[in-house]
Amino acid sequence: MPMDEKPSKNEDEYFAKQNLEIIHEMRVKLDAERRKAERKAHHNKCPRCGCDLKEHHAEQVRVDTCPECGGLWLDKGELEQLQRVNRARGVSGGVLGSLFRR
Repeated sequence: MPMDEKPSKNEDEYFAKQNLEIIHEMRVKLDAERRKAERKAHHNKCPRCGCDLKEHHAEQVRVDTCPECGGLWLDKGELEQLQRVNRARGVSGGVLGSLFRR
């Protein structure tokens, strides 16, 4: 094909589709990198005020507390551990009793 001729419609469609695929792949990669950076920036930070959480032992369970706002945060499974401690002591009810009943 001589250089002065326009590319065919099929060529235009092919390159447009290829460009869209490349852009999509780049977007997926960038989104994944942003999620990873965001997650890392929030790791062990208070969800309320953003301060670094401090780990404390309470009733044989490690809980995260915020020195700024006083928030108390439990990781997955820690509420169940507190429930077991309560049952072992024969405690029923209490402030968090409704959370322990299932």
